[in-house]
Amino acid sequence: MIDTAQEIAQLRTLLAEREAELASARAELTGAKLLIEQYKAQLAKLRRMQFGQSSEKLDAQIDQLELMLEDLEEGEAARTAPSLSGADEPGRRPHDRRQPVRRPLPDHLPREEIIHSPGEVCPGCGGTHFSKLGEDVTEVLEKIPARLKVIRHVRPKLSCRSCETIIQAPSPDLPIEKGRPGPGLIANVVVGKYLDGLPLYRQSAILEREGIEIERATLADWVGHAAWWVAPLAELIGAHVMAAPVIHTDDTPIAVLAPGNGKTRTGRIWTYVLDERPWQGERAPAAYYRFSPDRKGERPQGHLAGFRGVIQADAFSGYESLARSEASTGQDPPRILHAACWAHARRKFFDVFETTKSPIAEEALRRIGELYRIEAEISGRAAGVRLSARQEHAVPILIQLRTWLEEQRRRLSSKTALAKAIQYALTRWDALARYAGDGRLAIDNNPAERSLRGIAITRKNFLFLGSQTGGERAATLYTVLETTKLNGLDPEAYLAEIIDRMAKGHPINRLAEFLPWNWKAEPARLAA
Repeated sequence: MIDTAQEIAQLRTLLAEREAELASARAELTGAKLLIEQYKAQLAKLRRMQFGQSSEKLDAQIDQLELMLEDLEEGEAARTAPSLSGADEPGRRPHDRRQPVRRPLPDHLPREEIIHSPGEVCPGCGGTHFSKLGEDVTEVLEKIPARLKVIRHVRPKLSCRSCETIIQAPSPDLPIEKGRPGPGLIANVVVGKYLDGLPLYRQSAILEREGIEIERATLADWVGHAAWWVAPLAELIGAHVMAAPVIHTDDTPIAVLAPGNGKTRTGRIWTYVLDERPWQGERAPAAYYRFSPDRKGERPQGHLAGFRGVIQADAFSGYESLARSEASTGQDPPRILHAACWAHARRKFFDVFETTKSPIAEEALRRIGELYRIEAEISGRAAGVRLSARQEHAVPILIQLRTWLEEQRRRLSSKTALAKAIQYALTRWDALARYAGDGRLAIDNNPAERSLRGIAITRKNFLFLGSQTGGERAATLYTVLETTKLNGLDPEAYLAEIIDRMAKGHPINRLAEFLPWNWKAEPARLAA
């Protein structure tokens, strides 16, 4: 009896310890879940803020939150994964963890089937004849590691026995004369640097793990050749963009190595985006990039010298002065009109509300939010439908908003941040309200800002451009790669094939066939 009582006491103590451990684990898991949800809320909030003048800081905050969220979710997965010893224990309660949304795997991926036979003998009666009732299928996404291979171009040299004439096939047309890389490898290096943010020295290290020693300078030579091949294509894309009646434009800083002293200066990458999909336009989407060593107003003026239409842009003085100078010429309508960005105006009020919790800023955000709700309902509709909806619903809100902002401005000191936010909107009111009178225009400049986000992320990895020529080369490659993405193509496959076809002598007068919206892959490549 004594032994039994002691055993019971020990079991109770052990059970209490296990319950305490379980409670602690549950508390830790609950805390982690709450933290994850908080980070997700902060991330969603930052993304809603759009791009303002401090968009670079926003990028850094978003990237940091992404990394923290990733680490927490990995930790939660590790805590909630069943142990090897207890995964199949009967009665074991699975952990309460919300699984990510599981989307169907794409149909275009090749399928490999593994049949798991239940056996050929019935465990109940020993019978061997079965009727098929159906089957359960579980699809698992797997990756085949990329592997390099050597393609040997063999050209037999033959001598005629009758006349001793020597014959041999000509050397194959390669992207780099006497070079070793195939078009697929060149495209992989280019996409790795400009879209995936992998500097060439890192790519050199990755190749070394495959047992291939290729110096960074050699990879740089490949990138230079790729830019040379696609430069005429980038010019065609630029002409396509500048012929449109409405484009979005913006710029982002990028460090450029100054010659001689080893220091860097700040250059700019400019983007000009054509995207008529929100109003069912006929032109294919495209993005045209330009590089400049500074941000002088003359830069966009030069880029837009042949453009006629509406530019959707922020309040950069270069754009505003360009629009004013065109308006002063007396042309009706002016060659260039400026449509301002409501995302920037909204950001001003958001910053004030974040720091002061001002009810006036909150009310301004609410009213601007009503304008965005209208846009969400008409996105993807024809230009005429969008114009009618804006005239009916958005114009009255804009009229009331302007009157209300003017009333608030008279009540405030001009030195306050809130007064400056109001003045920012009122000073540019005609440009901000221009979208309501044209169904082709957008309420903000987000298409241009999205086209620069990839550059803002990847430039952190390669730190700076080596020269002004390097900036122009980057603009050329960004033009082709980003336009490819806008048209729903795989940039790496596209770049590999057009470089291959160009190297094999594709006629220059048929270069338009290679524009992303005209491009059709060779059936042989699709089958591969």
